[in-house]
Amino acid sequence: MSRTAFSIALCRSAEITERVRLRYLSTISVLVSTRSPVPRGWATVLSRVPNALAARIVEDLGFEAIYLTGAGFTNMSLGLPDMGFMDLSQVAAATMAIRNVTELPLVVDADTGFGNAVNVTQTVRMLERAGASAIQLEDQASPKRCGHFEGKELVPAAEMVAKIKAAVDARREGMVVIARTDARAVEGFEAALDRSRRYIEAGADMTFLEAPQSLDEVRQVPRALGVPQLLNIVVGGKTPVIDKAQAAEMGFSLLLYANAALQGAVLGMQHALVALRDRGAVDEAGGLLATFAERQRLVDKPGFDALERKYAAH
Repeated sequence: MSRTAFSIALCRSAEITERVRLRYLSTISVLVSTRSPVPRGWATVLSRVPNALAARIVEDLGFEAIYLTGAGFTNMSLGLPDMGFMDLSQVAAATMAIRNVTELPLVVDADTGFGNAVNVTQTVRMLERAGASAIQLEDQASPKRCGHFEGKELVPAAEMVAKIKAAVDARREGMVVIARTDARAVEGFEAALDRSRRYIEAGADMTFLEAPQSLDEVRQVPRALGVPQLLNIVVGGKTPVIDKAQAAEMGFSLLLYANAALQGAVLGMQHALVALRDRGAVDEAGGLLATFAERQRLVDKPGFDALERKYAAH
């Protein structure tokens, strides 16, 4: 999906109201085409998703874009912690699965790029062809770990700069490049800002300073950096929880709630399965399960039924 298509995909309605138009102006596409932050007061909320079903739910609920999470994919598909266990082929397959069920803009977490700058060129090409609209790269050393875990290590800033340049050069259809730094936990807040500036100079369309540890640090990020900024909220993590209005007023362009969908799904599964274990049965009336009909609606069973009728042999 080209950068132009990325823009168009965020505003598909033939009739655009003023409210929708303003929301559209705050989305990733416009941000990166100008490489300018949104006016204060406007921001877009994203939820990370671990798989295609979650992507369908996000679209169904009216979100404007989708963010494929490396942590959530690793937790849900592999049953492992976010410590560098997924590989490029798995991310590409997950990207294709999501792109197959939605036309919404799709941001893909590509961890460290799966190697050096040369490897990053292959990562970008594969994910772009798989359907990614944007790619996130981070400056951790491999094997990376969740940005809110202890024990992170970084690659030299010069190495990350090379990766960003490689990503920008390798993209063929204007894929958006988001550069993440995990330097706050390793080198300190000012060093994280310095790294972000270097990544912007290297061509990153947007930067993502991971895990600021106070509201004061959160406020400083968009003030100090001149391109669109993403704020990542990990519920239970190191960054103070703020809402969309606060993030927008501070000057953030995107507010990402990392794994809210996954954590909600885990809690829902636990409640339903505890009831099944303890009672020996569950049903739709108990309020713990989506209905069978809702499950089929979400995966577009009626649409496939219509295709069967259309192409039935006579």
